[in-house]
Amino acid sequence: MDDLDSKLNGQQIAKLCKQILPSADDELLLAKLQELIPSHKVRLARIGDEWYRLGGIVDMQGNRIAQDLVEWTERTFINCGKNLQTLIEHAQEEKLIATRQTGNTLHFVVQTGTKAEDFIQIDIDKTHEISDRLLVSEHNPPEDLEEFIDPLNPDCLEAFSIGAARYSYKRKTDVAVFMDEINKYHIEEHPVQRFMDDWNRSSAQQKAVLSDDWIVRPFRNTGRFGEQIINVEIVNTQQKNVLQMKDVSGKKGTSLANLLTRFDRQVGYPFAWFFYMVKGKLVLPQTGVAVYTDVNGDFSYLPERDVAVLKDWVNAPYSV
Repeated sequence: MDDLDSKLNGQQIAKLCKQILPSADDELLLAKLQELIPSHKVRLARIGDEWYRLGGIVDMQGNRIAQDLVEWTERTFINCGKNLQTLIEHAQEEKLIATRQTGNTLHFVVQTGTKAEDFIQIDIDKTHEISDRLLVSEHNPPEDLEEFIDPLNPDCLEAFSIGAARYSYKRKTDVAVFMDEINKYHIEEHPVQRFMDDWNRSSAQQKAVLSDDWIVRPFRNTGRFGEQIINVEIVNTQQKNVLQMKDVSGKKGTSLANLLTRFDRQVGYPFAWFFYMVKGKLVLPQTGVAVYTDVNGDFSYLPERDVAVLKDWVNAPYSV
């Protein structure tokens, strides 16, 4: 693992991102990542939803004025004697344009073992800068610096590209190590840790690896005393159009077992319905209760290992 970490160090990945021009299918980036660690398969697990954020500033010809709109605004405001009207007039005279960054996060996965948490996740942003709006609206000038930076009613422009798209390294997460760290800050078992533990002792683990269907999203949130808390959520990467499980009300025995089997086949591994119940809206919680009532009574269509997982969930329900 240490050798793998050294080959996949952040500096190396960041350097790689700067050297490669993005393509539509990201195959070149994937191939270059694979070259770093030929002993392990690298897989593009998910392309995140498109996002946008504030960009920089250009002139009418697309020439770069500033990379960072916020930094330029704060600095130029000071240079203007902290006079907002002077700043507004300067932006209007120069006919400056604010840009925005649009992009997606690419989530690459390297499986390192058989357990749920045994994978390394590499997150890389694929961004493209485009023109967005006049920096200062002719008809609705800003009333304060916050509105100057991000106005409610901007004068939008027909978008044009600013330079080429690019990759930028975001983070690398050794999930096993990261979960160990997460657990230090949570008195009770973290829901994502429980999700992984349930996977490891269920029949799903015998037929699939968690990272084929799920990845993690590390983040920070603020506690009630203002402290920064490391946190994580689990994210589904399923590419298939999995249909929501039908209402199980009144169903039991063979009819209920058939619903579970049909859902598991859609997803591609046994006991999938349980994990989609714990995370997401495709399987309702009452399904778990109905199944447990069945297997705790006259029916026996779940392996004992899955019954044990389900029993623990019924006694102490959780979701992620």
